[in-house]
Amino acid sequence: MLNQYSRTELILGKDAMQKLWNSRVAVFGIGGVGGFTVEALVRSGIGAIDIIDDDKICLTNINRQIYATRKTVGKYKVDVAAERIAEINPDIRVTTYKTFYTPETAGEFDFSLYDYVVDAIDTVTGKLALVQKAADANTPIISSMGAGNKLDPTKFEVADIYKTSVCPLAKVMRSECKKRGIKKLKCVYSKEIPTTPIESEVNSCKNNCICPPGSKRTCAARNQVPGSNAFVPSVVGLIMAGEVIKDLIK
Repeated sequence: MLNQYSRTELILGKDAMQKLWNSRVAVFGIGGVGGFTVEALVRSGIGAIDIIDDDKICLTNINRQIYATRKTVGKYKVDVAAERIAEINPDIRVTTYKTFYTPETAGEFDFSLYDYVVDAIDTVTGKLALVQKAADANTPIISSMGAGNKLDPTKFEVADIYKTSVCPLAKVMRSECKKRGIKKLKCVYSKEIPTTPIESEVNSCKNNCICPPGSKRTCAARNQVPGSNAFVPSVVGLIMAGEVIKDLIK
């Protein structure tokens, strides 16, 4: 019988589709990168997905985030995502967390429940906590090394963290993973030299923060607000989703 996954089944096969439907994936961070990862996963046939993000949608998210529109500004990202997932397939089991993942909140999650973990969060401390928890649970994880201040989506590639170069975030993660005895980490990164944001009094989020009321973390509190666009974060998110799908159906 034809269904929304029939075209995918033509290239993956029935057994692979059953594996995907029986899989549970956790996506930490559903902004510019993670939102597109979620979109691709649910459209590929994942049966259960956990989405973790404490942010509300801001007007400045519209340039790159799939859940951001004029109608969704001010709403929690996970709530908007859950509604969209239900419109794609209401049978997908969705669990939402309005949580900012840190070492302090890590205890809220049982990584042994997941077949795969996607790291699409921004902070190094959060990323390291995710990687460590996934390693302890022997759960596969893929990590985004960041898409901010990048302009060339063709430069992104998949590699182990210890084989990365140029990327400033990857450099920090390599060092910290080594200190913690983490032997491997699949990641998506770019060798493109990051651009320097052209910030002014008019376009600065730090000086003119318009984050929705009730937002727990605003742009004004950040050290630097990175520049972004519509075509880099989406590509990173889709690359990560593709890696998850390929690994799950091996």
